[in-house]
Amino acid sequence: MRKLYQSFLVFLQKPFLTDYRTLFALWMLLPVIATLTKFKSYNNFLIFRYVFWHTIDHTSLYTSYEQYYDTNHYGPFFSLVIAPFAIFPEYFGLLLWEIALALALFYSIRKLPLSDKKLIFIYWFCAHELLTALFMSQFNIAIAAIILVTFYCIEKEKDIWAAFWIMFGTFVKLYGVVGLAFFFFSKHKGKFIFYLFVWAIVMFIAPMVISSPDYIISQYWEWWESLISKNADNAFAYSQNISLLGMVRKISQCTSYSDLLIIIPGLFILGLPYLRFKQFKYKAFRFTLLASVMMFVVLFSTGSESSTYIIPFVGVAIWYIVAPWKRSKWDIALMVFAFILTSMSPSDLFPSFIRKQYVVPYALKALPCVLIWFKLSYEMCRNDYSPQSVINE
Repeated sequence: MRKLYQSFLVFLQKPFLTDYRTLFALWMLLPVIATLTKFKSYNNFLIFRYVFWHTIDHTSLYTSYEQYYDTNHYGPFFSLVIAPFAIFPEYFGLLLWEIALALALFYSIRKLPLSDKKLIFIYWFCAHELLTALFMSQFNIAIAAIILVTFYCIEKEKDIWAAFWIMFGTFVKLYGVVGLAFFFFSKHKGKFIFYLFVWAIVMFIAPMVISSPDYIISQYWEWWESLISKNADNAFAYSQNISLLGMVRKISQCTSYSDLLIIIPGLFILGLPYLRFKQFKYKAFRFTLLASVMMFVVLFSTGSESSTYIIPFVGVAIWYIVAPWKRSKWDIALMVFAFILTSMSPSDLFPSFIRKQYVVPYALKALPCVLIWFKLSYEMCRNDYSPQSVINE
């Protein structure tokens, strides 16, 4: 396994494959491929597109319409985010939307203060998972970018912009709130808190510019009600709840317990590394917490679906590369397992029978990320992340 993995790394070190121009071209080709496959069917983008037009028309954002199936679950603020893409003809708007998502993630990764070698690994490791997310045209790609750029802004002491991106992600899709996990790394906590409130007010009011205060307030209430309803519907949904919560629920087929029995211990495990104050000064420790947060937000959400895994998959890549010690053969095995089961299982290269009979019904796409998150959490509670640390596992 190690020899195969090392051969793969050597292959990726070829000059052409390590050129950022090559990577940029690949990541811009992926949205074009995803768009071409959706020439006649792009339901998710239609839902997003009509958030803008329904806001203009003062009609409900959370009701079913004949133009598409399913309903919207993003906040009223999303009407402004999707506006530049909604004003174009549908298919052209879809192409621009896909390109914008890929660009956002590409540049947010590029901003991370990591070596070129490590950044190149992230790009190649996550490319297929990005394509899976692009096939669904989901905002989850942008959520991954928002979490990364929030972390970057706090690292660079740009707390005003860190607060902006946290509120931006939260007012579109609640996942963005996990950026608050980096609060303790901020060196300007008072300023950070102040601007969280400032941006929250701005983004609450902003959609009123293209509608009206009464309408937007009513839509916030409808958004809350739609999220509660969706959470109940997700429990045994075939393509939803692909998470640790979903694995336990679908394998046990039990309905008599609350997800809080899993979420509360999960929060406790997520929080334990915060007690290691002396490790905060090490970049590797902070990056590992970033990876933990990116996995946690999906693994402990009933709204997780296949296309959501671009978020934890970036976290998996970060977890592997930032450790100041040499990764063990078991870590390599986990990475290979994650690539095969998490990233490749939705593709035609994966055995259809296994996918339909086991992976999807039992939410097993989450399994590798679950194992990695528990190992990551153990490492954060035990290991020394100073640059001089050497741990042979």
